[in-house]
Amino acid sequence: MLSILGNSRQLCDGATRREFLRAGGLGLAGLTLGDMWRLREAAADETKLLAAAEQARPKSFGRAKSIILLHLYGAPSQIETFDPKPDAPAEVRGEFGSIESSLPGCRVCDLLPLSAKVMDRTTVLRSMTHPYPVHGVAFALTGIPRIDVAMELAPRDAQHWPFFGSVVEFLAAEKRRAAGSPPPAVPNNMALPFPFSSNRIGEVPRAGPYGAFLGSQYDPLWTQFRGRPTAGITKTLRDMTFTENDPYVGVDEDAHFTLPSGMNLPADVTLDRLDRRRSLLEQLNDRRRGVGRSLAAAQLSRHQASAASLLESDRLAKALDVRREDVATRDLYGRTLFGQACLAARRLVEEGSQIVTVFWDEYGLAGSGWDTHWNHFERMRMELMPPFDRAWYGLISDLDQRGLLDETLVVCTSEHGRTPTLTTGNGGGRDHWSRAYTTLMAGGGTARGCVVGRTDKLAGDVVERPISPKDQLATMYHLLGIDPATMLRDAVGRPLPLVEGEVIHEALA
Repeated sequence: MLSILGNSRQLCDGATRREFLRAGGLGLAGLTLGDMWRLREAAADETKLLAAAEQARPKSFGRAKSIILLHLYGAPSQIETFDPKPDAPAEVRGEFGSIESSLPGCRVCDLLPLSAKVMDRTTVLRSMTHPYPVHGVAFALTGIPRIDVAMELAPRDAQHWPFFGSVVEFLAAEKRRAAGSPPPAVPNNMALPFPFSSNRIGEVPRAGPYGAFLGSQYDPLWTQFRGRPTAGITKTLRDMTFTENDPYVGVDEDAHFTLPSGMNLPADVTLDRLDRRRSLLEQLNDRRRGVGRSLAAAQLSRHQASAASLLESDRLAKALDVRREDVATRDLYGRTLFGQACLAARRLVEEGSQIVTVFWDEYGLAGSGWDTHWNHFERMRMELMPPFDRAWYGLISDLDQRGLLDETLVVCTSEHGRTPTLTTGNGGGRDHWSRAYTTLMAGGGTARGCVVGRTDKLAGDVVERPISPKDQLATMYHLLGIDPATMLRDAVGRPLPLVEGEVIHEALA
């Protein structure tokens, strides 16, 4: 067991390393020479055990240098994506057909002709399952063991656990602090295209991508989208409709991403002037050090260090500006918000960001994104599938061509799946279904061309190798070289594991 925010690692007899070393320091004050030799032997044994544990780890441990996490908010249908059921009745099968892919035996929806070409580089998890058919982004992307609608709609509820990217950033920051290293020029925990749940009307913000008990300083650094939507489709939510253009359907040539307002260096502030300001700030901080510092002050100091690092380097701003790419590369990913955000994600990991999350979020109306209760087939055909198809193909093929796929883990998740049987009202739809759904992984130590798990003939229940979202998170930690059993302490000091899940060894190279 490794404990962060407590820094105690237990020896095999239950004593902590700190206690052992403290005892070792008592030598002449009460220990015999024999006692000291036995303690030395115990230390050597622990070193051997740790070395053996390192050697016993699968070769996939730590294979990924970075992760691009794609989250399709609202939840796509498993049937109309990567688990089609061509022999199912029409009320299950729906309007679309299926096609063969580059992975033998793995058929995909016929709206995914480009993705079909890279399935030989993809691991398909067809047996995802859990008991919460709600939009639980927090359940999908944090270690929290349960979720309900009230928590889903309360991002700062004290019961929440930290987002995956927030945990990775926290652990990296602890390591830097111990080594006395400065913050990176490009943050470890970036998220695109805009703050989650901020571009639709109705209801309240959604939970999920936040630092929770680690503190808001470990929330992802969100970008801002700059550009103009050029196309759209009518979307329905009960008695409301949205008919304006939607950037997820199309964006203009100027589409790009920037730092949040207020984080860019003002035009009248030169680097010399910034240095003088920081020198003054350091003098003030020196005066405070003898007084004792609160948690809030420590958090502020971390923000100051990160902000100074960002302002002094233009690497982040350049990485976000996808207009620097040639026309062919931008077209490869698709001229949509999701496609250009995936391109920016590739540019960010090239610059050293460790976790980059791209959300396909609601836009215009709550209950949009991939939440296809209404007009299911029209939205899948005209709004959702073509941009996803091009972006997934563009990202996987581009990373592979650049030699980055083996060290970059790409994960595509959602909250749940959708009902096998179609509804009949408002253009037809599929409702929430968490008993069986599909997610994707590629690169970063995963197997190339692999299907894990199987559902029944209606894609309604898992019949082989059930996988929970927690297992997928545990696998992501494992591939980054982080033991999923690592312990954190919450706001009241309780030890909690990063996630209670098992690594999906069948998905690993």
